[in-house]
Amino acid sequence: MPSPIFRTGKNKKLILLVDDEITVLKLLEFILKKDYDLVIHNNGLEAISWMDEGHLPDLIISDLEMPYVDGLDFVRSLKTSGYYRDIPIILLSAAYSLDDLVQKLPYNFDLLVPKPFNPSKLKETIKKLLS
Repeated sequence: MPSPIFRTGKNKKLILLVDDEITVLKLLEFILKKDYDLVIHNNGLEAISWMDEGHLPDLIISDLEMPYVDGLDFVRSLKTSGYYRDIPIILLSAAYSLDDLVQKLPYNFDLLVPKPFNPSKLKETIKKLLS
């Protein structure tokens, strides 16, 4: 498991990565670490605990299917919070029918990205959401 990377003090935006798949986290870390500070957690419970300690990311990328607190519950917790509800969220999913999945999601998020994803397009999207 990659260790969390915290703010470097160079005015980089902070992205919270939440996924239980090590390979996905390593890929996200590889493509994003040059341009962003990253914090990495394996599940929504760890991520919520970290945020409740007073940490506030500029953007969150989360998997939908995780142990303990899945992506849907994680998004629900954030979007019903007055403090976290405006943080942009990108959800990753290996679901076969993304259209059906979108209909089931009870809260707003900024983007649903199917796995496997195109790293270049994801980076472009992140840049737009953070500008």
